[in-house]
Amino acid sequence: MEWQEMLIENWHVKVVCIVLIVAAYIDGKELRVPNWITFPMVAAGLIFNIWTGGWEGLGIGVLGMIVGLACLLPLYAVGGMGAGDVKLMAGVGAWLGVKTTFYAFCVSTVVGAVMAVAMVLYRKSFQKHYANFLMILTEWMQIKNPRELSNIAAERKSSMLLLPYGIPICIGSIGYFTYVGLI
Repeated sequence: MEWQEMLIENWHVKVVCIVLIVAAYIDGKELRVPNWITFPMVAAGLIFNIWTGGWEGLGIGVLGMIVGLACLLPLYAVGGMGAGDVKLMAGVGAWLGVKTTFYAFCVSTVVGAVMAVAMVLYRKSFQKHYANFLMILTEWMQIKNPRELSNIAAERKSSMLLLPYGIPICIGSIGYFTYVGLI
């Protein structure tokens, strides 16, 4: 296969990969994924699906977007995830639909867990972070109000080791796309 054909095949997945790389870079530097990346990504994904599949395509894009939101929204609701990360995953869904988004999320979760453990071990602060983990787990089990959990997490944020989750989303998603032959 010639390089031109390789570029054209699944070009929409390559566009998603480029956006994920840019978002991960910015998240790594600024600890945020800006709206100027996420909103156009979602809109362009829905437009792409309408263009390729009409009303059915729109349904595929909207369902994928909802799955992308639903995967990370619970963590966002309790203060454990930034809104930009949630919208980034929704953008993946808007472009690639339910199944691909869900599996990319699953792989991203594993990558995020490995990165979090590596960060803690690198900083030699396992005991501190393990104690924080147990405290957060206890709060989640005892406090059922997401708004209250979010407020507690916001107060604690300045003392926590933060993981720019756009990076695991990027690595996990692109890894999954590669594994299943989409790129």
